[in-house]
Amino acid sequence: MRPTKEIRITKSKFIKVRCPKCNFEQNIFGKATMRVKCLKCNYQLTRPAASKAKIKAKVLEVFK
Repeated sequence: MRPTKEIRITKSKFIKVRCPKCNFEQNIFGKATMRVKCLKCNYQLTRPAASKAKIKAKVLEVFK
């Protein structure tokens, strides 16, 4: 009998945000451990916190 592979289900999600400076939309990881900057204007969208990212942009959609 072969062992079955376990599938890990995580609670982490990707989030679509809009930059408050230039209104550019991009997808980011909700539990980012590093700073995420806007791809267009280089504005800092998140800053790392304990286990989640502190989002400094408008959240438009959460992907499941």
